[in-house]
Amino acid sequence: MARDHYKTLGVARDASAAEIKAAYRKLALQVHPDRNPGDAVAEERFKEISQAYAVLGDEEKRARYHRLGDVPGDLPFGDSADLAKVTEFFDAIFGDLFGLGRKRAAGQDLRYTLELDFDEAALGCKKTIHFARSEDCRVCAGTGAEGGAGGLQPCPRCAGQGGTRHKAGFFSTRRECLACGGSGQIPRVRCKACSGTGLCESEREYVVRVPPGSQAGSTQRVAGEGSPGRRGGPAGDLHVIVRPRPHPFYRQQGDLLEVEVPVRMEEAALGTEIEVPLLDARVRMKIPAGTQPGSVFRVRGKGLPAAGGSRSDAHVRVQVEVPGVCDDDARAALEKLGGMLGDDAYPRRRAFQEMMATMQRREE
Repeated sequence: MARDHYKTLGVARDASAAEIKAAYRKLALQVHPDRNPGDAVAEERFKEISQAYAVLGDEEKRARYHRLGDVPGDLPFGDSADLAKVTEFFDAIFGDLFGLGRKRAAGQDLRYTLELDFDEAALGCKKTIHFARSEDCRVCAGTGAEGGAGGLQPCPRCAGQGGTRHKAGFFSTRRECLACGGSGQIPRVRCKACSGTGLCESEREYVVRVPPGSQAGSTQRVAGEGSPGRRGGPAGDLHVIVRPRPHPFYRQQGDLLEVEVPVRMEEAALGTEIEVPLLDARVRMKIPAGTQPGSVFRVRGKGLPAAGGSRSDAHVRVQVEVPGVCDDDARAALEKLGGMLGDDAYPRRRAFQEMMATMQRREE
């Protein structure tokens, strides 16, 4: 007598695919072995409704069922369905709702710090980098076994199921087998090239295109260049982190380029013309007489690359450099100069002295 799969699932003969799937999920969760450990009746019921869904959930088998009814040799699990196979069928449809199962696992991400000169990060560049990552062993094709996939055998700890069941009160949980890592297979003889891990270290080469205006900490993600995934899972990503080296004269202040230019004290006092290097160009500019230390001059459109191909401004900061070493003649000349220059030549020094005098009068 043909089985009434519609009655088993409690749905009408004209039920939609979504209605059939929802009915199966509801019933299967009620009688799932993980919720009913040791219950033989629930186990048989779980097999029965899974058998029904295996037929009605497939359009081709459902049409054949309407025409001919069940054909024993054509049933998905056979008349004596193995519980492990039925459970795997359920997990394949809804995922392992009660444990880890044999899920694909993504590979780990890798980090690479790319050190650049200041102008390379500011103007952009291409750099070839070399880094190490784990890859599937070529000798065993990532299986960890001598002879590749043919050298694998069912894991004895989990009987090839990839997981073990643990009872916890009323429920039981399924955990990934530690012996085989959830694959259900272990090597008969471990691959000598990778010591049975299935992975080998290899050096990778990649050309990184650093965009203009990259600052310290800028990160570029390269998809799929990280470590490989497990059980067919996707590889991780490579994260390239830019770290510009400190520059003795260049600074980045937000979107602006700041250039520190040392000038001699007589040049600052009398005025001069200097040449300033600005990343990929040189400009000449005048330093007016009486320029003070720390004075800033703006050079438009010669700074850091900006959006749309434009350039920000550059700030030229003057640093007046005092001689560190003086011979006798130079010392005599400086002393003579100091005697010739009165307080009017040093307005900020005069203002400072006046402030000190005011404080002293208050103290008296």
